[in-house]
Amino acid sequence: MQQAEFELNRQFGSFLVFLALVVLMSAFGSQFGTGEWYAGLNKPAWNPPSWVFAPVWSTLYLLMSIAAWMVWNSGHEARNTAIAYWLAQLVLNGIWSWLFFGLHRPGWALGDLALLIVVLVLTIRKFHAIRAPAAYLLLPYLAWVMFAWVLNLALWQMNGGGFGTILG
Repeated sequence: MQQAEFELNRQFGSFLVFLALVVLMSAFGSQFGTGEWYAGLNKPAWNPPSWVFAPVWSTLYLLMSIAAWMVWNSGHEARNTAIAYWLAQLVLNGIWSWLFFGLHRPGWALGDLALLIVVLVLTIRKFHAIRAPAAYLLLPYLAWVMFAWVLNLALWQMNGGGFGTILG
């Protein structure tokens, strides 16, 4: 019984580590709040209302944590590589907030999201090879990031950005 309890505590502890990582990245990104700059942007009619973002991101962050935890606890020999991809996409996620809201560079943020999509697809492939359900948990996140890319593109274009000003 003591061994089973230890194992349960170890697994719960590893879940808390992954959850803490996404919370830290969320905290990093949230320091670059929307503010007056974002409020003043022209937005497409299909731009989601601001109240949508907190529950969507909370759900996605929880799913991301569970997915990474499942891969980590698989004991699979390729888990370290898969988790490295997961960490890379998490960093790219946080960088987007800094680029878009912090630096007011939607063109740069668009490039970051494109790279995030690529790394996230690779993460999903790595996770699928280890534990398919973990990969499936990342699919809503991929869909949301793809939507975010389209929204970022629209915001950029509606506010003076264009492919001639990719760095703007």
